Amino acid sequence: MEGLHLTADCFECQCPIELLLAPTPLEDLLRQRTIEAGLTIVGERFFPFSHEDGSAAGVTGTLLLAESHLAIHTWPEKRAITLDIYVCNFNNDNSDKARRILASLLRTFAPKDVRQQELRRGVPDHVAQASPNFIEERLTSSTSFRTAADQLICERQSAFQHIEILQTKEFGKAMRIDGAMMTTERDEHFYHETLVHPAAISLPHLRDALIIGGGDGGSSEEILKYKALENLVLCEIDPVVVELAKQHLTSVHGKAFNDPRLTIKHKDGFNFIRHCDQQFDLILLDLTDPVAPNGSSWAESCMSAPFFQDCHRALKTEGALVLHLGSEFYHPTRFTTTLANLESSFDRVRTYVSYIPSYGALWSFAVALKGSERLDQIDPFLKKETEISEIIERQGLQGLQYYQAARHYAMFRF
Repeated sequence: MEGLHLTADCFECQCPIELLLAPTPLEDLLRQRTIEAGLTIVGERFFPFSHEDGSAAGVTGTLLLAESHLAIHTWPEKRAITLDIYVCNFNNDNSDKARRILASLLRTFAPKDVRQQELRRGVPDHVAQASPNFIEERLTSSTSFRTAADQLICERQSAFQHIEILQTKEFGKAMRIDGAMMTTERDEHFYHETLVHPAAISLPHLRDALIIGGGDGGSSEEILKYKALENLVLCEIDPVVVELAKQHLTSVHGKAFNDPRLTIKHKDGFNFIRHCDQQFDLILLDLTDPVAPNGSSWAESCMSAPFFQDCHRALKTEGALVLHLGSEFYHPTRFTTTLANLESSFDRVRTYVSYIPSYGALWSFAVALKGSERLDQIDPFLKKETEISEIIERQGLQGLQYYQAARHYAMFRF
């Protein structure tokens, strides 16, 4: 009996109008998304409406599920859609499957405005009030990390993804994208300082840097701590991510968005690099997961050998590219494939690790170097603790919460 009920009211949908008029493509879409999510269809009915002159007037449809139902209603004259997904969690928790279906459908319908609600069903009031609402960080289809959330502060469906800002008990405010944790107030420094400083501190002539992704501003804040840095380009495809970060995640980005050295470009990172005529000392790929839990794979192109080759071209000699590789344990194929693509494109590649609490796993990173006979001078693996401490002092790096000389040394030798 216990379950999760999701609703979404979609306005000004930008999808092809046929999806709002004809039952067959709509039925095919909903069936495909439901099967992909792993729910069981036991019946279906889609009914088209017509105006008095016989022209199409919208569709009402329902998929009957072993787990409950999925219903849709369309208003083509308003380009509006309502969605209703209810799943029973009596034997298995199907909540994440329902959320994946909804997020996927919203990307397809592409509404300019959407109103979403979540309702726990079949739970007495005294139980619901005593039980926290958990959000999951899914590592594989079998394993996940979860944490309690007190409040959904806001959520937006952008042209690219579903974005949530939540208040959690353990991590403070958190940003999730397409159901995956991006950053939190309490542990953002574990990720951002690990991503930025091992490479940045190893580059003696750091002047120009590029971040692809990173719309929460956390990696920008870290790289802007280097006084010698003259120019930082933040290439974030989704302006809504930056907008919500500015409103809700000040403790993550500090004053980074106000720094005159920062230029924001809302462009696709893959195409930006391909056509970029500027060169950088450091490129940071602060991306969402290449294959997100809901099946989205837009970032896969930014893990390919052609993309890495374009990054190599966009780096100055004695420059570095940094990115995260996910968990070597939970994502072994992604880890080895991405590493192989890097090694085929760069002159030297080093891997290192750091535990990210809100990701629920030991996370892997890679530094890929461009150079020749002077590679040893910019190789973070070869830096000694005393040398790192001296550079931190000389650079006047302030506000470091996690990164330090001993941790730098340990990250590369775990």
